[in-house]
Amino acid sequence: MQFLTWDRTPEDIASPAHRARLARWQEVAGAQFAQGSYVATEAAIFTSHLVLGEQSWIAGHALVRGDVEFGAHCTVNAYAMISGKVRCGDGVRIASHVSLVGFNHGFDDPDVPIHTQKHESLGITIEDDVWIGANAVVLDGVTVGKGAVIAAGAVVSKDVPPLAIVGGVPARIVRYRGQSAKRDSLAQLERLGARAAAQWSQVLANHRVNGVYVSIEADGQSRPSLRHRNDAIEIAAGFGALPEGIDVAATRAELQGLQDKATGLFPDPHRPLAPGQALRDDGLALYNVLSVGYVLELLGGQPLHPIAAVELDAPVLCAWLESLSWRERAWGAGAAVDAIGTALYFNARYFSTGRARETLLGWLALNQDRATGLWGAPTAAEGLLQPVNGFYRLTRGTYAQFGLPVPQAERAIDTMLANYRNYGGFSGPTYTACNLLDTVHPLWLCLQQTDHRRAEAEAIARAVIARAEERWRDGAGFAFADGQEPSLQGTEMWLSVVHLAAKLLGIESDFAFVPKGVHRTQAVGLGL
Repeated sequence: MQFLTWDRTPEDIASPAHRARLARWQEVAGAQFAQGSYVATEAAIFTSHLVLGEQSWIAGHALVRGDVEFGAHCTVNAYAMISGKVRCGDGVRIASHVSLVGFNHGFDDPDVPIHTQKHESLGITIEDDVWIGANAVVLDGVTVGKGAVIAAGAVVSKDVPPLAIVGGVPARIVRYRGQSAKRDSLAQLERLGARAAAQWSQVLANHRVNGVYVSIEADGQSRPSLRHRNDAIEIAAGFGALPEGIDVAATRAELQGLQDKATGLFPDPHRPLAPGQALRDDGLALYNVLSVGYVLELLGGQPLHPIAAVELDAPVLCAWLESLSWRERAWGAGAAVDAIGTALYFNARYFSTGRARETLLGWLALNQDRATGLWGAPTAAEGLLQPVNGFYRLTRGTYAQFGLPVPQAERAIDTMLANYRNYGGFSGPTYTACNLLDTVHPLWLCLQQTDHRRAEAEAIARAVIARAEERWRDGAGFAFADGQEPSLQGTEMWLSVVHLAAKLLGIESDFAFVPKGVHRTQAVGLGL
């Protein structure tokens, strides 16, 4: 019974010696034992509170101390050690020599001996149906999700998602139980791609009124904008076509005519500037460098004039970068860098450019937060969301566009995954095209340089693909966010997110849509 405790019989459980042991631990160890539970003679129990559920058992030479609860059908094998505050659900299997360490020594003050510093106990939570392999260690503060498996010898210092199989030191996700991951994602991609390819022209037609594209924007409002027609052109181009009835030459000339000759920027005719506002401080004029510029390329054209607003001497360009809202609104700051980088791309490709690219990339290298791998600061209201979303915009127009490695890629991956976890996988109202795009693209970009936490990133990509299929509305496309109506912006962005998720998994060739505008992924290189 010490080592083969699973061989216990009803007679063993009901024996006077066993009942006496349980009675003693009830008295001295704050224990509660459900019907059919069993504790071997040589188990070491030193608890202030112990609950052992129905048909659960603790083998001989296991050590259980502290504040511990086990649900029903839990097993603790010989020489396992459970310490501190530990909560286990039903059906938790703990192998020999496992350590669940639900407390920690204080050690931060180097002037105070460690043995005199206070302990802390965040506690460990092991949800139902978890198997923890031999010699694994789970550290204080960790939650192991339902149905997870901890491989032998793993050291688990971070939360484990439900059904994940983790291994290694530190433990990382290897795969998920019950998934034929690639086969499932391929099937979902093919089904969604077939529906979107068959319906995209109908989606565009549904957003065209009296010859003008009208669509809901990210804030849920519908208003005239250059973006709507540009989104329509990008959707069609992603399927290798053009919108029905478009006059390519006239559209190209119209868009070219919007360019401000002095700055080279593209103000939106539907959104006048505020009094005294400089064109380079207008977010739409900057965004349209991407939106209009890439659509011109899709229509076989290009900007007519160099974008002089970004061809600046180093002190002037650095002053502009330093004036951006890195602390308050890092997304907006990243968007400005995206436009600057893209303007420099157009200048280098079609006109001429000076040393502004070197200045821009040098400034970014010197101003990156080495701890997070991002640019900008978290906010009290949104945490890491602003710098994470700003990271996407910033790197899209610079490192991704010019085919350069991202500095501190592993730090950035850690931060992206932490932000994703902090927002619960962007469940509910935060499950938007923007938040998922700004997670999946950075993960894809950084994973071109490293395999750091690849399995976790791939799990996100698979989840995005799986949920996208259920969110598509036949004949209408995608809504930007749950609870909104389908829109051109939502449709183009979600199709791009799915393509990126597939690209992260290496199966993008099985999806019918390839973004060729703002969300394209093909790098041009510095030499162009």
